Amino acid sequence: MDWKLEGSTQRTESLLLQGQEGIIEDEDGLSESFQLLQIDVECEQPESKTLPTGSAPWCSKNVQRKQRHWERIVAAKKSGRKQEKERKKANRSENSGICTQHSKRFLRALTKEKLLEAKHSGPRLCIDLSMTHHMSKKEMSRLAGQIRRLYGSNKKADKPFWICLTGFTIDSPLYEECLRMNDGFSSYLLDIVEEDCFSLFPLETLVYLTPDSEHALEDVVLNRVYVLGGLVDESIQKKVTFQKAQEHSVKTARLPIQEYMVRRQNEKNYHSEILAINQVFDILSTYFDTHNWPKALKKGVSPGKGYVLQNSEE
Repeated sequence: MDWKLEGSTQRTESLLLQGQEGIIEDEDGLSESFQLLQIDVECEQPESKTLPTGSAPWCSKNVQRKQRHWERIVAAKKSGRKQEKERKKANRSENSGICTQHSKRFLRALTKEKLLEAKHSGPRLCIDLSMTHHMSKKEMSRLAGQIRRLYGSNKKADKPFWICLTGFTIDSPLYEECLRMNDGFSSYLLDIVEEDCFSLFPLETLVYLTPDSEHALEDVVLNRVYVLGGLVDESIQKKVTFQKAQEHSVKTARLPIQEYMVRRQNEKNYHSEILAINQVFDILSTYFDTHNWPKALKKGVSPGKGYVLQNSEE
């Protein structure tokens, strides 16, 4: 009797163990299935979730293909930006002759230094802005644009002038127009004064440039102050600047256009020696740098004025 019970007990324990092992095996199989499913789901997550550094991604082929495609796009963009940067460097070096190693900050500092040096030892250019009452709003807008171009040319010059805007008040319509049209006008490196040029400088140092003068300008020298009439006159009021200079007994001069240039035939039979102030400045600046009147006049006198250089093929 005891033997039978012992045998049945052993068989019962054996069956229980086999059942438990089956359960364990089933649990292990389910656990592995869940792990595989979890890995697959993690690999299909959006690409914004990055894996820890140094870990090998276990992703589907589709995700790996997308990742390789994205890496190729990023590499192509980096290469394109590098090539474009090198191309711009080469163009700047060839076209302007500026050393590419200089930063924009360095070039701005160099320009500022040249302008401030001109204030102490360079030639002086005065723009007489006391005649704005002669001009309409449209004409003042054009004058503001000419001042911007003149200042830009002076900044680029190897030997800049020191510029002084006289007869210029900060509450005038012209000042408001300059602020509106010229970025950074309030920080221009030049003098702005309310006094007119005749009370600001000794009269014997002034040379008023006007196309109505009988005397041609022969040279640009340091001990003179060259005055340009800040006047845009679409109605062509003749001899306004010339008469103003005569009233103050100031020396006048005209650009030597008649001495170095000839009239060119055109359909309208139009010939004019009246230039914008920025064009006159380009001539003065080029001559001061080269001491060559033909070269300077070619720089500032546009073909539309009806003049060409002597012996010119144009």
